[in-house]
Amino acid sequence: MASLETDKSGNKTIRVLCADGKRRRIPLGRVALKFARTIRTHINELESHRAGAVALPVELARWTAEISDDLHAQIVETGLLQPRAKTATVHLGAACDAFLAKRGDIKGGSRQQIEYALKDLRTYFGDDRSFDSITPGCADDFARYLKSKEQLATATISRRLVTCRSLFADAVKRKCISENPFADIKGGSQANSSRQRFIDRQTIGRIMEACPDAEWRLLVALARFGGVRVPSEAVDMRWSDIDWARNRVRIASPKTEHHVGHESREIPLFPELLTPLMERQELAEDGSEFIFDRLRRDAAKSDTGWKAVNLRTQFTRIIKRAGLTPWPRLWVNLRSSCSTELAERFPGHVVSRWLGHSNEVAVEHYRQVTEEHFRLAAETTSKAMENIRAQSGQSLAIIGNLGSSTAWTRNEETPEKQGFCGLVTVGEESNDYPARIRT
Repeated sequence: MASLETDKSGNKTIRVLCADGKRRRIPLGRVALKFARTIRTHINELESHRAGAVALPVELARWTAEISDDLHAQIVETGLLQPRAKTATVHLGAACDAFLAKRGDIKGGSRQQIEYALKDLRTYFGDDRSFDSITPGCADDFARYLKSKEQLATATISRRLVTCRSLFADAVKRKCISENPFADIKGGSQANSSRQRFIDRQTIGRIMEACPDAEWRLLVALARFGGVRVPSEAVDMRWSDIDWARNRVRIASPKTEHHVGHESREIPLFPELLTPLMERQELAEDGSEFIFDRLRRDAAKSDTGWKAVNLRTQFTRIIKRAGLTPWPRLWVNLRSSCSTELAERFPGHVVSRWLGHSNEVAVEHYRQVTEEHFRLAAETTSKAMENIRAQSGQSLAIIGNLGSSTAWTRNEETPEKQGFCGLVTVGEESNDYPARIRT
């Protein structure tokens, strides 16, 4: 049986009688007595099972699997356990490459965001960093590193931390590591209302007038009035996608095609799309298959496809040519404005189906509160006040904002409350406000 010893300094040591008749030491250091006794108990159990040549019970096998490599190696020297199988070291760079390769289902801008997150991770830790050496503390340090980068918004940081959490969660499932260091990292909301802009119809009208050709005018119209993702969904649009008889447009969606039933969607052929579509069709070559020929040619020049198309720079020039100031997230805010406007006329689930996202995503990332909402609310208030005037012959006045001097008058019914009885407007009479309001 194993024995437990404690020296004058408090260091604990377990002595084990081995099969060769020799006693070997397992130094534990200055650990708690209860912890040392637990280890001794398990070692005694290992001795008993070795003597009986029977398999280890589940609880004992779990304990041997969870102890540190150092303690396990010392028990191996006593002959009570077999050496652990050595696993190849997984480096961060290789793990990131493998993770990205497995996510072939993610396309477009979503894939690009994953690539940015993995690039930050590899820059901070290095490609040669052992994957299992990244601890929760290291994850905290990385989160602070992202937050120190001034150009990154809170929503962007959150998306990148979520990607890192997914990377390590995948490694846990594959038994590469035992815990996810990013499991408790909170990045905050992924929505960023400060970068939202509602692009009204007057603004779009000026921009479309400044567009150099019919292809650009149609591209802007599809984004603003059809909610089409530009350029990922526009680049593959075909003339056969336009159903003139049913007034519908089929939109193939690379972003959501990995979800069953979401490979494509249909949107109405909105009236705002008719003129740009017909203009583009008149200029299209006979037998042409794709609507945006130049966009496809530009995308074909690079292995990265549509990501190589520099639409943002060109669109910025067009906006400035129209005498306007470019807004954040140029194309996304056109789609967001479309979603907001359609939600005024159609049920939420209908708009979400047309634009190809869930209602929850629409509310968090797309729908906006516009100046028109405030104007309509103010009109409602004004009409309510007019009704009050019509019914009572009086209107409400706000003290201190009448534009004229005031004086307090005596209230004969409650003379003890002088100064709190009524308000008399002194000066030019107005049809909008009464001469006196009783309180």
